[in-house]
Amino acid sequence: MSTDVTREFAFGLPKAELHLHLEGTLEPDLKLALARKNGVDIGQATVEEVQATYRFNDLTSFLAVYYPAMDVLQDEDDFYALAAAYFRRARANGVVRAECFFDPQAHTSRGIEIDTVIRGYHRAVVEARETGLSADLILCFLRDMSAESALETLQSALPYKHMFIGVGLDSDERDNPPTKFARVFELAREAGLHVTMHCDIDQVGSINNIRAALTELGAQRLDHGTNIVEDPSLVAYARDHGIGLTSCPLSNSFVTKEMKGKEIIELTAAGVKVSINSDDPAYFGGYVGDNYLALAQRFDLGRADLERIARNSIDIAWIPDEQKKAMHARIDSFVAQH
Repeated sequence: MSTDVTREFAFGLPKAELHLHLEGTLEPDLKLALARKNGVDIGQATVEEVQATYRFNDLTSFLAVYYPAMDVLQDEDDFYALAAAYFRRARANGVVRAECFFDPQAHTSRGIEIDTVIRGYHRAVVEARETGLSADLILCFLRDMSAESALETLQSALPYKHMFIGVGLDSDERDNPPTKFARVFELAREAGLHVTMHCDIDQVGSINNIRAALTELGAQRLDHGTNIVEDPSLVAYARDHGIGLTSCPLSNSFVTKEMKGKEIIELTAAGVKVSINSDDPAYFGGYVGDNYLALAQRFDLGRADLERIARNSIDIAWIPDEQKKAMHARIDSFVAQH
């Protein structure tokens, strides 16, 4: 390994995190504390026992661990505590802009009111902004639930539209193409919301889902999405239309040992704005700084490579140009000092 990237550089480099599930930041210690607070029997009594349950080998087995863990989130303070803990870690990872996914259906389906979820998370967003971290929320629909459920969720959330900036699509992609939610995304765009969609790696029909997301449904970003390399015309489309990709090397490594690193490098070289993110860091073993460092070490990337990725993340963030300019200046200053 000859990379000149140090841990200090990978973590300190100013960056945007654009693919982060707040529910995926539920660390074992917080899960255990919330279980005790709310009287929820999770079947574990120590942090080590909770950590031992964070085991999986594919998307399906991951989701089987991921969703039941959310039972400990009961009131507005719980959602606030979860997001606030993430924002503290984000700052330590050089994050200057965070656009965070949340899954209201995972909570409303177990009897939690949607305003409890949104208000709790938004409290933490406001607090983060007060400390100088630019932050916003993205409401995601669970694609393995019905389109009718997604529509109901959107309608219930619109009174709180000032508390989130966009909508996304996540969960199990099998037999749940983005076109299933065409009407929901149309209504979201009409409401002035940004649109992104998960197109997970190496799924059946990945390239068809990517094509539909980009050319039919108005996706402004693709989450994961590196299977786009299978169709050079779509790579060119993404480049020419400024479509960003939010890739997550450490979570990718649970599907492929190469982390999709080769695709990330190829797409970046082709002019596609690929960013690096942490996905569900409590479960995949690292926050965004860890992802930058892991990619650099595995593929011998240098500081200039990571700088380009960080600039990509700022470029595809959903913020005004003046904020982007200021964040690029922070990158300039950091790089000059290192």
